[in-house]
Amino acid sequence: SRRRRRREAARNEAAAAAAAGDVEDQPLLRGIFEVKKKSCDVVLSAQRLRWSRITPESPLGGSSIGLHRKEESVEMKDVFSIKLKRRRFAGQEKGGILLGITIFVCLNKEGNKLKDATIHLGNISEDHCYVWYRSLKTILMGFPNRPKSLKVFVNPTSHKKEATQIYYEQAAPLFKLADITTDVTVTEYEGHALTLLKECDLNSFHGVVCVGGDGTVSEIAHGLLVRAQMDAGKNCDNALVPVKSQLPLGIIPAGSTNILAHTLNGIQHTQTATLHIILGHLKSVDMCTFSSPFKPLRFGFSSMFGFGSRTLALAEKHRWIPPNQRKNFAVIKTLANLRPEDCEISFLPLKHLQQDSQENDRIQGHFLNVSIMAIPCLCSVAPRGLAPNTRLDDGSIALITVRNTSRQEFIRHLKRYASLKNQFSFPFIDTYIVEEVKVCPRIGMKHIPADNLNCTGSEENTYPWNIDGDLVEWATEVHIRCQAAEFGCCKGCNCEKQS
Repeated sequence: SRRRRRREAARNEAAAAAAAGDVEDQPLLRGIFEVKKKSCDVVLSAQRLRWSRITPESPLGGSSIGLHRKEESVEMKDVFSIKLKRRRFAGQEKGGILLGITIFVCLNKEGNKLKDATIHLGNISEDHCYVWYRSLKTILMGFPNRPKSLKVFVNPTSHKKEATQIYYEQAAPLFKLADITTDVTVTEYEGHALTLLKECDLNSFHGVVCVGGDGTVSEIAHGLLVRAQMDAGKNCDNALVPVKSQLPLGIIPAGSTNILAHTLNGIQHTQTATLHIILGHLKSVDMCTFSSPFKPLRFGFSSMFGFGSRTLALAEKHRWIPPNQRKNFAVIKTLANLRPEDCEISFLPLKHLQQDSQENDRIQGHFLNVSIMAIPCLCSVAPRGLAPNTRLDDGSIALITVRNTSRQEFIRHLKRYASLKNQFSFPFIDTYIVEEVKVCPRIGMKHIPADNLNCTGSEENTYPWNIDGDLVEWATEVHIRCQAAEFGCCKGCNCEKQS
């Protein structure tokens, strides 16, 4: 019967998969090494390295009582570096007495946090160790996504101005250990990385790394996509076209909220982000295009209009205040002067969610805040995410509108973000899953021309937008489209389009 044939086909597929797994796990080398000061039988395959203590025999034969042959192992996909271990005298830089092989491993210690650890295989035989060393290196070279050369941008002004220290003390040593060459640029002004990405030769790099906050990450992501569009012969001044980036982007968090790094890695942790990059962990991520009727604005991951953007605009005016105090000051001051924006919002529902009727594709009124986000936007103050109803690469945008309400009710809504409760379960909040959105302010619309990303003007004729933590001021409607899975991030960024 048809059901029996399906069962047989499934069994055959399972058998073939098992056979393929068995081939990959066939021993390549077997030898004796000392592990944790105990002699061990060590076996290497393409998939894993495993070892078990060699049990001494008793005088009467058989194993000694109380000693167990417990096997330990490590997956080769978790190994990121192999080194020959030698004892050297003070001042000696080369040579030395061979002690064995040190294997550097990435371990998942707790939750999403990654840590590095070492396994030492002790053996003083040069020939024996070199055979194993070459085989181990060959396996590591076979992982296709692991970078060998990286272009690194460090924003020294991010948050508490610790990005340079974070990179050189925590990330750079791991890159060196993994034999990854780096070309580092410490940016000198806003837009520096964007300018360089438009001009520099990227052919010698396997990836770009950003050390900074969300604004820096957004600038570099935008720059990579603009560069890809330029290389494809398409004019960025007329339109932003979803062209696949030439290189993946790695994100090492060094900002205040680090929403992008936190969303990708599930945690805000420098070592975790660095190890994801070294191991070539890749994840496709949706981006949006932001444009006006007059010109394209930029690529970005998330945006806020209203309370979220006016808070940022106020914080930017008081940059002399220390970062943490500045953020609190801006939130309190904006809440004190809380006012709604009169605007019209039109949107296209996500295709598979659309009904026959499209009656709800346009709303208007007074809104305290409008959030438009292509990613969940996890951060320390919002463990569920600012937009928990969307995913990293599902081609959707979360549209969240907060209608005019009392200050007390709005503050209750804001406080919910810090808890695990549903922050949208209020009568004045509506959520939608959409493909594109237009936000059109209905008062004082006036175009202010500009030759760069930010269109600035007086408060009377422009509206602030918070795009990935960057302040963008514009006077007319803004049109946001989701570009599904055209940009990817190293769990920290590969731009392979996912099927």
